[in-house]
Amino acid sequence: MPWMRAVHDRLDYPLTKAIAGRGAAQFQSLGLVTVRDLLRHYPRRYLSVAELTEIRSLPIGELVTFVGEVSRVTRKRMQTRKGQLLDVTVADQLGGSIHLAFFNAVPMHERELRVGRRLLFTGKVSRYREHLQLAHPEYEALDGDVDTAEVRDLMGAPIPVYPANAEVTSRRIRRAARFVLTTLGDIPDPIPAEVRARHGLMDLRMALEEIHRPRDMAEQREARHRLKWEEAFVLQVALARRRAAANALIATPRKPVPGGLLEAFDQRLPFELTAGQRTVGEEIAADLAGAHPMHRLLQGEVGSGKTLVALRAMLAVVDSGGQAALLAPTEVLAAQHLRSITAMLGDLAGRGQLGGDERGTRVALLTGSLPTAARKRALLEAAGGEAGIVVGTHALLQEQVQFADLGLVVVDEQHRFGVEQRDALRDKGRTVPHLLVMTATPIPRTVAMTVFGDLETSTLAELPAGRSPIASHVVPIGERPTWLPRAWQRVREEVDARHQAYVVCPRIGDPEPVTGPGKRRVKRADDELEPIAEPEEGEAPATETRAVLDVLAELRTTPELAGLTIEMLHGRMPSEERDDVMRRFASGDVHVLVATTVVEVGVDVANATVMVVMDADRFGVSQLHQLRGRVGRGRAPGLCLLVTEMADGPARERLDAVAATVDGFELARIDLEQRREGDVLGAAQSGRRSSLRLLRVVRDEKIIEEARHEALAVVAADPDLAGYPALVESLADWLDADQEAYLDRG
Repeated sequence: MPWMRAVHDRLDYPLTKAIAGRGAAQFQSLGLVTVRDLLRHYPRRYLSVAELTEIRSLPIGELVTFVGEVSRVTRKRMQTRKGQLLDVTVADQLGGSIHLAFFNAVPMHERELRVGRRLLFTGKVSRYREHLQLAHPEYEALDGDVDTAEVRDLMGAPIPVYPANAEVTSRRIRRAARFVLTTLGDIPDPIPAEVRARHGLMDLRMALEEIHRPRDMAEQREARHRLKWEEAFVLQVALARRRAAANALIATPRKPVPGGLLEAFDQRLPFELTAGQRTVGEEIAADLAGAHPMHRLLQGEVGSGKTLVALRAMLAVVDSGGQAALLAPTEVLAAQHLRSITAMLGDLAGRGQLGGDERGTRVALLTGSLPTAARKRALLEAAGGEAGIVVGTHALLQEQVQFADLGLVVVDEQHRFGVEQRDALRDKGRTVPHLLVMTATPIPRTVAMTVFGDLETSTLAELPAGRSPIASHVVPIGERPTWLPRAWQRVREEVDARHQAYVVCPRIGDPEPVTGPGKRRVKRADDELEPIAEPEEGEAPATETRAVLDVLAELRTTPELAGLTIEMLHGRMPSEERDDVMRRFASGDVHVLVATTVVEVGVDVANATVMVVMDADRFGVSQLHQLRGRVGRGRAPGLCLLVTEMADGPARERLDAVAATVDGFELARIDLEQRREGDVLGAAQSGRRSSLRLLRVVRDEKIIEEARHEALAVVAADPDLAGYPALVESLADWLDADQEAYLDRG
């Protein structure tokens, strides 16, 4: 074969040359450019002809596999939404029949599912208008140009089903992988032989063979285990190198001074720090006093006092003559941080101003929508050192933003930033600043090891004294429409008791663009498009979600809320309007605030006691937990009402889980089990699509722990990995140039 060259060259050989035939270039539509890309494009599931079921015996609600012949194909225009439906009738040799429904990519399915074709089908059975039905089933052709070897594979071993698209079918990917594996030969293994021996792992060549061409399901499970282990190992090596590089950097020690700003602040606190806050504060203080930059993750339950802990760290740095920058994901949250910090500091935030304490400092705000004069003033205070604390959004990352002596970077809501962004801010220090990453989303231990493996972790699990319990209830208006007026009555009762309420909606008010099969996206308050929950398999298509503008108009005419002041808040309002609404809400002048998820984090109004979340099934578990954390922040108990039209299904199960517990760590685990780890890892590490394909960071705890132990040992013994060329090559393959840069920078 012309592409049988050196091993590395073979893996990087273009697919267009490695596999013959027309349409080889179409593989690029799936991101498959080289032989390596193809072999790392793993099957997502397997079919087995040995598990065939007669059509007439297909059980409702279960995943089934059967062989049938297409007897009729009808294209219809859908009545309830835009688009077309392809209705395919399939029969077997025993007289049974079933309908297949395809709502998307109709022309492609129409080409493949021609009358008279015999295929293997897999899907979940439902009943629709007295007929058995499968919605969007998997299918494999059993006729045409299927060769003898393929027939043998199909009728014996498990059949791999790959992520595919309209241009490249699963069958084409399967045939290409089989051809490449037949001619490939040996390939280098990134896992050292001694590590494989200790953990009973097969080599890489065998693992690729058995995941793409397993003789039975046991083989593919062993191969999958080995490939998961490899993903964990390579990632942990990268994180171990990052941590080692960070430990080698030099930072300016930052210690508070006796009688200084931190001491003055602590003396004025009207409450005692919790035991957790004291412990975490001591951990951070020890890091700040060291000669190497702190890399610490601060996580905790909603309302556990993370902002207070971070503020004390910032004050310690200001005491030492340095500055601290707090990076927030939205302007609303940045403004809220400014208000809460200045309120906690009092006259300690007014140094050099009338009535200000000379032991104090100044707190500046820098966002993209600041008026020119305010922006210039903030830039000068940051560059000149007058502002010891600078709070801002992405605007802090701009080149013209300079600091006199940046000693600490605090990143709030790390999952909303990429590593490149947080490092861009750290580059503004004269020496490497210390780094404190905060997240209000509790992180299970295995996720912290995998996603934030380069950071030391501190956890606040204890709530401050005086926090009130929050009761949560699902309001299923699809089953019980009268419960929604009752929800508004509860809001009225809370307002009559001199409290306030939030009403949260998934979107602002623009029509929702549809971006793919079953996928709907909404405008978040920070003007970023964010996907909201897709219908699970077997669920009905999602209906139009409630919008802030519509709900605001509706509530202002709702009899139960007559006479109340109801305002809205979202990220596309001018900053002056947003600030005005938040000030009026915080002061009690606004009774009900209709908002997007802009209030998800950081907003602290102790008098707010009730939150109504519209279309709650469209939010993630952790997001709902964050939202309800906005109420019950004072001495009055909180109430969270999760409004949904869903009667059952996975989305309803998510809501029931949220209503059943206030344990954020348990909810985070549930949430992550339902999401792609690639989303979690990609957002936290680089903002890009993750390299992880098989590893489940929640479920594969043992693999992650084993791989982490081995990775630390390898890096400790050979920091440059000079003795592990295959591992170095794998790191280069898995991490692009930008990712490698941030790993090296520390």
